[in-house]
Amino acid sequence: MICCGRSVFPLMAVVVMLLFPLDTFPLDRQASIIPKPVQMTFQSGLFRLAPGTIIVADSAVLAEAHILARELEPATGYWLEVKRSAVSGAPRIEMKIDPTLVKLGEEGYRLTVTTKSIVIRAPKAAGIYYGSRSLLQLLPPEIFRQARVSGVEWTVPCVQIEDYPRFQWRGAMLDASRHFMPKEFVKKFIDLLALQKMNSFHWHLTDDQGWRLEIKKYPKLTEVGAWRKETLVGHLEHRSSTEPKFDGIPHGGFYTRDDAREIVEYAHERHINVVPEIEMPGHAQAAIAAYPELGNTATRLEVSPIWGISENIFNPKESTILFLEDVLTEVMEIFPSKFIHTGGDEAVKVQWKASPDAQARIKELGLKDEEELQGYFTRRMDEFLTAKGRRLIGWDEILEGGLAPNATVMSWRGEKGGIAAAKAGHDVVMAPTDYTYLDYYQSKEASKEPLGIGDYLPLDVVYNYEPIPTEIPADFTGHVLGSQGQLWTEYMATPKNVEYMAFPRLAALSEVTWTPREKKDYSEFLTRLETYLKRLTILDVNYRALDGPK
Repeated sequence: MICCGRSVFPLMAVVVMLLFPLDTFPLDRQASIIPKPVQMTFQSGLFRLAPGTIIVADSAVLAEAHILARELEPATGYWLEVKRSAVSGAPRIEMKIDPTLVKLGEEGYRLTVTTKSIVIRAPKAAGIYYGSRSLLQLLPPEIFRQARVSGVEWTVPCVQIEDYPRFQWRGAMLDASRHFMPKEFVKKFIDLLALQKMNSFHWHLTDDQGWRLEIKKYPKLTEVGAWRKETLVGHLEHRSSTEPKFDGIPHGGFYTRDDAREIVEYAHERHINVVPEIEMPGHAQAAIAAYPELGNTATRLEVSPIWGISENIFNPKESTILFLEDVLTEVMEIFPSKFIHTGGDEAVKVQWKASPDAQARIKELGLKDEEELQGYFTRRMDEFLTAKGRRLIGWDEILEGGLAPNATVMSWRGEKGGIAAAKAGHDVVMAPTDYTYLDYYQSKEASKEPLGIGDYLPLDVVYNYEPIPTEIPADFTGHVLGSQGQLWTEYMATPKNVEYMAFPRLAALSEVTWTPREKKDYSEFLTRLETYLKRLTILDVNYRALDGPK
C-alpha cells in the first residue's frame, strides 16, 4: 500500500503501538484463562514477579498462600515468603478474605493486578484459591515446569477480574473399578480439575470388574474382589455368537483407607469434594465373588473379566442391606462428602424374578414388582444416609421404583430423568451420554483413535452443552446443581489413556459449568485453548491434539 509515494506500514505500526503499549500487547493476547472469567478488563503495564516478592495472607487463607508459593518456586527458582502483613516497598501478592464481596458467592473472587501488586480478594477461601488459579494462567505457561527455567520473564498483565461460577457442581467422574488407577495419578487428575476450577471428583470405586476400597469389617471385598484373573481384549459384540478373547494377565489393586484419606485431604486442600460411589444393587459381581451370601444363586462367582451388564446383583435380604449399611458406615468415616453415590444403574432383575427370597420380600413389603423392590432398597439406603447427615445421589434409574425422599439424581440416559426429578423438587446433576461421556470417540474416524466404547462426542458438542433443559420451569431450574464429565475406563487401561480421553474435552466442560452462558464463544475458546494446551504439554498430560491423535 502506497500513500504519497511512501508505504503506510510504518505509520500503521506507530498507531498499533499507541493503542497497545509494547509492554502489554503480547500478553493481552495470551490471557488464556480457562474457564473464561465473568468480567476481565486489561490495563497498561505489567507486574514483574521477582526475588523479594512476598505473599501477604490472612490467617484464614495461609494454606492457599503456601500452595501458591510451592507452585511458583520450581520454575522461578525462588521461594516467595508468606507473611501476615506487607513490607514497605516490596512487590507483593495479597490474599485477603473480604466479606464485602459476598455478592460473588462462596467461590467467587476479585483479582486486581497493578505494576506494584497482585491482590486476590474473596468472601471465602475457595474464591482465594480460584483467584490463584487465574493468576497462574496469566503467567507464561513455563510457570508449570518442575525445574528452574532461565530466560523467561515472569510477568503478569495489569488486569481487573471479577469472577464467580454459574453452577455449584462442576466436575468429573473417574472409574477406577474397570481399570485400577494409581494413587499418584488420582492426585494429578485432581490437580488438573483444580486448575480448571472444577470442585467435584466423583470416584467410581466398585463394580463387577473390581472392588477398589478397603473395608475393615469385610476384608474379602479387597482380598478377593479387587482382583480379576484376566481382562477382555477389544469389544465384545453379539455375545451369543462371538467367542470373547482375554489377555490372560491378572489385573487388580485397591486403595487402603489411608490412601483414600490422603486423596480426600489432597482434594480438600484444592477445594474439591470427593464423592465416593459404591454400586448397589447392580454392578455387584466383585462383591458377590468375595461374599457369595450376598448373591441370589448358589453359583460360585469370580470377579468379572468382561465388560457389559452382569445379571448378578445383590439379593434384597435384610442381612444384605445391613451388610451394605456397614460398608457405607466405613465409607462415611473416610469421606466427609455430603453426597454419597450409591449407583442404582443397570440393575437387571432376572435373578430377582427367579428368586423365591426376592419374591417373598416383594410380597412381605406389599410391593408391586421388582422395580419397586429396587425403590425400597434405595429408600433404605437413603434413610440410613439421611440419619447420618448425608445425602444419597444415584443414577437416574433410581427414579423407576419411586424416588427416595432425599435423593439427588444424576441424569445419564439423556435429560429426561433429570427433568422429571427437578420438576418433582429433587436436586439434579446433569450427566447425559450425548454431551458428557468422555469414553466416546473424539473423531468420526474411530479407527484412527484409541479404542473406545463407541459413539462420537467432539469437542464443540461438549462446549455447546446447556445443562438446564428448556423443559424445566424457571422456578425449578435451581435444582440443577451442575454437570460433570464421565470417564468409564473399560477401554482406558492406563492413566495416559484417561488423559487422552479427558483433555481437552474436560476443559470445555469446565467452561460450560463456570462461565455465564451468554459469554461463551467456541471460536474464542479455541484461541485460548492454544495456550492451555501448552500448559498441558508442560504438565505431561497426554491430551488429544485439535488436529487429531498426536
